[in-house]
Amino acid sequence: MSNQQKVNGSLIAIITMFFLYAMIAFVTNLGAPIGVIWKNQPEIGGSNVLGIMGNFMNFFAYLFMGIPAGKMLTKVGYKKTALIGIAVGFVGVLIQFLSGMSSGITGFCIYLLGAFISGFSVCILNTVVNPMLNLLGGGGNRGNQLNLIGGTLNSLTGTLTPMLVGALIGTVTATTKMADVNLVMYIAMAVFALAFIALLFIPIQDPELGKVTAETKFEHSPWSFRHCTLGVIAIFFYVGVEVGIPSGAMYYLSDTTDKGAGLLENAATIGGAVAAMYWLLMLIGRMCAGFIAGKISSRQLMLATTFTAMVLILAAMLLPKTITVTMPLFNIMTFSFTSAVVPLSVLLLVLCGICTSIMWASIFNLATEGLGKYTAQASGIFMMMVVGGGVVPVVQNFFADMMGYMPSYFVYLLAVGYMFYYALIGCKNVNKDIPVE
Repeated sequence: MSNQQKVNGSLIAIITMFFLYAMIAFVTNLGAPIGVIWKNQPEIGGSNVLGIMGNFMNFFAYLFMGIPAGKMLTKVGYKKTALIGIAVGFVGVLIQFLSGMSSGITGFCIYLLGAFISGFSVCILNTVVNPMLNLLGGGGNRGNQLNLIGGTLNSLTGTLTPMLVGALIGTVTATTKMADVNLVMYIAMAVFALAFIALLFIPIQDPELGKVTAETKFEHSPWSFRHCTLGVIAIFFYVGVEVGIPSGAMYYLSDTTDKGAGLLENAATIGGAVAAMYWLLMLIGRMCAGFIAGKISSRQLMLATTFTAMVLILAAMLLPKTITVTMPLFNIMTFSFTSAVVPLSVLLLVLCGICTSIMWASIFNLATEGLGKYTAQASGIFMMMVVGGGVVPVVQNFFADMMGYMPSYFVYLLAVGYMFYYALIGCKNVNKDIPVE
């Protein structure tokens, strides 16, 4: 194979990985807006807990696939693992599409199955995409640059997904069906199919597995390190906060009853667009963090952002919905900017996107500091704890059904409070006597 052929093959592989990076957020962020449709079905009865169950099933899959995905990567290699993840993702989206052909509880259960299978796919792809982009970039600064570009595309699709679904369904009523968002399903299945075909014909060499070999002895485990254990808990809460804040705001704005924000016309469209602004701020936050992370420590970033997030959430909980503000939004159907009058509390929650944008990387860095040969094991545990993105929002929506939307945000306030504690005290490595070489 000539050098030019290798360059062309690598370029196609990089573009394919970018698409997969984007699809991770696309598939993940389908859960909350589609849940708005299902919760308003007569058989579901407007339950927020049942509405968020698709999101829960997607993240619940991480608990089962986190460690197996890492083992799969070692056993069959990066390319085959990616192909398996893509194929599983296509099946998961297909099942969600087919759920629209049934109504009531039957269709809802089919949808949940599809969301669960999609969760397997996203977990597998999360495990393989980052190191594969690093490999294709040749490691170092170039590999990191490709991952940053992929992360930006991930945030971009995270922004567009709720916006697109919300625009397609407008105001949700009991007659709104899954068929109303078939366009989104067609896009997802087409990208998975094209990515599978493209990757199938691209030669990719697996990277070296590093210093950890079959002969490496592990006298302890990541759980032996207090700062790692507390960091695992922090990641569990973080993913729940990251996903739950915009999802809760979307449900609040989409609810046209007295419990909701009181918006009647195109409520779901406004809710989706507002949630999209949260993800857009996450994108902006990640881009900005890339310029300052070299000068400010992960601990300092965590302390500043968690404290700010607590202030924003507490203010949102205390402000009455009668205090409103005109918020700029983007209409994806007309590709034009518009605005909507929303409660000020919603705007404060959207601003939390800036805060959450840096938390995953910061927590991971703090929790794996000084782990040495135990870092790979810790990474698998961290992937399992992404399940928090399903569990924490369910808990919040349980309380939302009981006491209302804004009061239920105490769940996220406590979760962010724990992360503040972790950055302040819990991240200190008190087990430096454990050998890690």
